[in-house]
Amino acid sequence: MQKHSTLGEFIIENQEHFKYSSGELSRLINSIRLAAKVVNHEVNKAGLVDILGNAGDINIQGEDQQKLDIYANNIFMQTLKNRQIVCGIASEEEDDFVTISGSDKANNSKYVVLIDPLDGSSNIDVNVSVGTIFSVYRRITESGTPVQLEDFLQKGNKQVAAGYIVYGTSTMLVYTTGHGVNGFTLNPAIGTFYLSHPKMTFPEDGTIYSINEGYYIHFPQGVKDYLKYCQLEEEDRPYKARYIGSLVSDFHRNMIKGGIYIYPTSSKAPTGKLRLLYECNPMAFLAEQAGGKASDGYMRIMDIKPTELHQRVPFFCGSKNMVAVAEKFMQNYPQDSEY
Repeated sequence: MQKHSTLGEFIIENQEHFKYSSGELSRLINSIRLAAKVVNHEVNKAGLVDILGNAGDINIQGEDQQKLDIYANNIFMQTLKNRQIVCGIASEEEDDFVTISGSDKANNSKYVVLIDPLDGSSNIDVNVSVGTIFSVYRRITESGTPVQLEDFLQKGNKQVAAGYIVYGTSTMLVYTTGHGVNGFTLNPAIGTFYLSHPKMTFPEDGTIYSINEGYYIHFPQGVKDYLKYCQLEEEDRPYKARYIGSLVSDFHRNMIKGGIYIYPTSSKAPTGKLRLLYECNPMAFLAEQAGGKASDGYMRIMDIKPTELHQRVPFFCGSKNMVAVAEKFMQNYPQDSEY
């Protein structure tokens, strides 16, 4: 039987791929691995303890926070803070970025992390897969000084690592450092992630489209036209509609099977709903590293210059040829057209 590398072994073996790194990025990925195992443990016993449901708070986006949102946010924040391996963290659940200081190690760290601690958390109550998304940048302000907003407002093409953890029938950690995408599955009996999906790639074409069609009436005309195209009876169509409502889960399925994920603008969300920094950029980095494509319908996601921490954008992501066709439909209409 072929021996699978553990995540720890894989990180060590591929250390030379970590540009500029003298070990910090390896330790950072290891910290995310540790936090993921803790969160996974809680997710899997969520029905047995009082961590299901709404926590009664509203986050910075005006959304109800779930109890597990808060728990996962605390675990990832504490793990990264305690190891003093990053100089700053921004979380989708926090109003502002957090500066890590108090030791020479943290002050001189090269990296900042942006994280969506529990994507799709509203699905927890009904036992549907959820996930964590993370993104890593090299700071651009002077080392040894407190991090600034500009360290986080970098284009996605400046990411040095990104990934997600999907907590499903099995728990997987999937990540890239700009040298392809690899997936690791947790063996819960011994608490170790093993390389199970090496060199993951999107099929160039697919037969799945993932979008919340309940909002169809509110979508831009370009999206409506593309959906009609997906539903046409042709040689390779109609496509199959598959929508879980957890970005990580929908993305993960489409990368394996081939498909497109769309969360467009709408009359209800004129700038889109997904966050550029916490969701779209890391997923775009993974998609491109896996041979896929990610766009806002008009331009490459990773070329968008962020202007605020919680900026929202429309998102088209998945198999390269499917996204290209969707872009053609979008480009039939001006970007600022009425709905």
